Amino acid sequence: MAKGRSRRVLGAALLVAALTSTAACSGDPGSGSASSGAPGAPAPAAGRQAPAKTAAQLAREKKAALAKRRVVRAAAAKKWGLRLTPLEAPAPPRTKPRITTRKGFETDGEGLPPVFTTVPTKEKVVFLTIDDGAEKDPALLRMMSELDIPYSAFLSDYVIGDDYGYFAKMQKSRPEGVSLHNHTLHHKYLPGLSYAQQKREICGMQDVIEKKYGKRPELFRPPYGNYNEDTLRAARSCGIKAVPLWASEAFPDHMEWREWDRDLHPGDIVLTHFRGEEDWKGSMPDMIRRAMNVITAKGYAVARLEDYV
Repeated sequence: MAKGRSRRVLGAALLVAALTSTAACSGDPGSGSASSGAPGAPAPAAGRQAPAKTAAQLAREKKAALAKRRVVRAAAAKKWGLRLTPLEAPAPPRTKPRITTRKGFETDGEGLPPVFTTVPTKEKVVFLTIDDGAEKDPALLRMMSELDIPYSAFLSDYVIGDDYGYFAKMQKSRPEGVSLHNHTLHHKYLPGLSYAQQKREICGMQDVIEKKYGKRPELFRPPYGNYNEDTLRAARSCGIKAVPLWASEAFPDHMEWREWDRDLHPGDIVLTHFRGEEDWKGSMPDMIRRAMNVITAKGYAVARLEDYV
């Protein structure tokens, strides 16, 4: 009998311990928990997080967003008269490639910004750049925004000064897809100027872009692609990190090529200009149409230059 009573007492003790533990975990006021709140109040829900999405869910969402983007882009391509829908650029590299001066473009100076026509990458991407700023076609802004094509603008003050607002709209329309860079104040032949004169041309344009658009550029393109060691020294003193030139040039009715094989290559920089029908045979949308038809037909996507340089 004593043994039976001992078992009953032990069982009761275990039951009380279990109930006490449950009350403590649930925030029961009898548990003595400091976070229990008012007597009889349920456990607070504040701060409770939704379950994390699984890798499969995230992959499905990414796939659905990409499919939707392709549909929208295909519709824009049809609207703007492109033969093919522009290809999607791959994700930017986690680490930017090391840029060096192209062979044959060197000067004797050391530690100067690299001068190059192609970015070292194995991805089938090219980079679209537009120079000067003379033509301010609103259709270009709509076209590039709807097609979602990134590009870099190299601006000269002597032609943008009559409408700084156009390039502010450009920047606002594509905050992640458009970057504004330096093409000097007056688009002069720089090797014909002294070091001090070149520095005024380059640093002066740095000041204009920073004042008008909020950021001091790190990329600079000399007018006509002409430079000397003084140009690069002056550019470095103005905060320039790199000097991208170009491997091909787009016009509304044709392409021009720097390389002997007259073709695109991974990482090539494509040049064109803010020009219209007064200067060439077609509008800026005509030029984009020509360039994108060539780029896409050759299996290339347009990527953002600043993601690689």
